[in-house]
Amino acid sequence: MKLYRNLVFAAVDALMEIFNEEKQADKVLRNTLKRDKRWGSRDRGFIAETVYDIVRWKRLYAEIAEVKAPYSRPDTFRLFAVWATLRGIEIPKDWKQFEPIPTRRIKGRFDELSNTRKFRESIPDWLDEMGSKALGKKWDLELAALNQQAPVVLRANTLKTTRKDLRNTLADADVDTLEVDGHPDALQLVERKNVFITDAFQAGMFEVQDGSSQKVARFLDVAPGMRVVDACAGAGGKTLHLAALMENKGQIIAMDIYEGKLKELKRRAKRAGAHNIEPRHIDTTKAFKKLYGKADRVLIDAPCTGLGTIKRSPDIKWKLQEDFVAKVIERQAEILDNYAKMVKPGGKMVYATCSIFPQENQEQVDKFLATPEGADFTFVKDEKVSPAKSGFDGFYMALLERKLK
Repeated sequence: MKLYRNLVFAAVDALMEIFNEEKQADKVLRNTLKRDKRWGSRDRGFIAETVYDIVRWKRLYAEIAEVKAPYSRPDTFRLFAVWATLRGIEIPKDWKQFEPIPTRRIKGRFDELSNTRKFRESIPDWLDEMGSKALGKKWDLELAALNQQAPVVLRANTLKTTRKDLRNTLADADVDTLEVDGHPDALQLVERKNVFITDAFQAGMFEVQDGSSQKVARFLDVAPGMRVVDACAGAGGKTLHLAALMENKGQIIAMDIYEGKLKELKRRAKRAGAHNIEPRHIDTTKAFKKLYGKADRVLIDAPCTGLGTIKRSPDIKWKLQEDFVAKVIERQAEILDNYAKMVKPGGKMVYATCSIFPQENQEQVDKFLATPEGADFTFVKDEKVSPAKSGFDGFYMALLERKLK
């Protein structure tokens, strides 16, 4: 592979923003890729994949390069040199930004450090210890799976097309896909491409949505004509799926504490042709108290550590702090207790997270069922989506039903 200065320098600039200024990797890359209009898809692909790769393996590469945060520009070039060396990519000798590359020592340190999981899988000590305690021997498999690059998965918007027709439409646009078993609306890209510039996307025929995430709306067991509350809707990935499953019939109340996310949901809903969605900003407790006992279905896609999504967001490993875990678990319990009240007798609720830790998942549900509010519910079923087994994000979902009085 030939390296080009402008692409390498762009990657280094992006890495310094992510590591030193604690900016989100996806937002940094979005801005970085706009820097030069002459860059083609391969150029942008090189920058994005290189940045994500170095973010993913930051701890391992930093140990090999013998650098510590905050990273100076020369330090960041050393991280890049480690990345390139381990991939057999030769750095031009006339680039003054790079010191002579000690290839043999880099490979030797890699072999040595690969014997220790926290270095091999590039993860903070506290998170490795927490994962090992929570999952035991399964932690090794899940962690290794989470460090693999995420596939690009699309969800066919059945308000406008079918999976089969979408696949043919994308093939005409030179975008090859595969159907995903067990996911009725899902297509997986054979090769990574910018699908957002396709006519099919502009026409609202699909959304980019991980395979695991696509399971959640179906798990809620909705039907046309129902009143459904998406209690933590965000920008609405699952909300839009619910609208399609309900065939635009009934009402979906999409709630969130962040008004900006709901504005994005409105934009996406318009493109998708989803007309039964009513965004509601949660600015006071009155917003959800008005709905107590009135919903056929409630989806609580709860705030969580997001550890099941490391495949797509490797910077989570470095931004997540140990004290946040206890705080988010406490917040989840509050949300469950408050938002469960919206389910009417005989109605159903799904509690979901994109985490693989039991303390955020089945243990949280068990604690809820032992509370006075939870005593009114019956546990129906749950599902744990393993990154190691599925190849997709780690997810948890539990279906509960409010007892008839």
